[in-house]
Amino acid sequence: MLSKLAHLSTQSIRYLEAGTGRPALLLHAFPLGADQWLPQLLRVPPGWRFVAPDLRGFGGTDPGGAIGGITMDTYAADMLELMAHLEIPTAVVAGLSMGGYVAMAIARRAPSKLSGLVLADTRASADTADGRAARDKMLAILERDGPLGVGREMLPKLLGATTRREQPDLVDAIRRLIEANTPDGIAAAIRAMKDRPDSTLLLPTLTCPTTIVCGAEDIITVPAECESLHRTIPGSRYVLIPDAGHLSNVEAPAAFTEALIQAGAACSVLGAGCAEP
Repeated sequence: MLSKLAHLSTQSIRYLEAGTGRPALLLHAFPLGADQWLPQLLRVPPGWRFVAPDLRGFGGTDPGGAIGGITMDTYAADMLELMAHLEIPTAVVAGLSMGGYVAMAIARRAPSKLSGLVLADTRASADTADGRAARDKMLAILERDGPLGVGREMLPKLLGATTRREQPDLVDAIRRLIEANTPDGIAAAIRAMKDRPDSTLLLPTLTCPTTIVCGAEDIITVPAECESLHRTIPGSRYVLIPDAGHLSNVEAPAAFTEALIQAGAACSVLGAGCAEP
């Protein structure tokens, strides 16, 4: 596995890459970074190429100018430019939580770039009034206590009860990922999520093979909400991962990777219904 920098038109993006073959672009959750995908990157299935970038302002990726103006479309444009830079014409795009919002923005902007789509522990709807208020509360915590405060607030929600009981080391690992980010990057992402558009009307228009993944113990995007995505996207698959919470790829990496490669297999079976890899 290699950590690299791609020098793009507006900023440099750090990304992790492993394997060769069919490309999959792995988009991380808030407020983590590309290292969230280490369980997948360290065990890439034969015939796959996994690319996991730090979104703008996270990890080792530059903010790229006025970080206050970042939107989900900004992140999506960055990812499409990264794909072009890496000479990846199409990819299976897998987004978890905030990464799912970015994946849906890519689907709106450039559906022909998707050879498959995995939406994990995420939702299509925009924030409710209560959700927007919670974002403002998180901004206040960030201003007062920095990334440490954000981690303290979010950690009890990010990992499922089984994980916290049986994999206690993961709690510290996720805390370190959160605390490695800058306050500016975290704040920009909170504002981008707060103001993101509703993607509900996008879902019935998706023609690329799509898989919905959800941790059975997720309390941020509960299984019923993920099931609603599945019902709305024609021909989609739904994978419920037992004993996992919101960060299902970290908590149950083998099951998550299996869902990911099955998304690629669905594209191969459907043939003309997909963009060519």
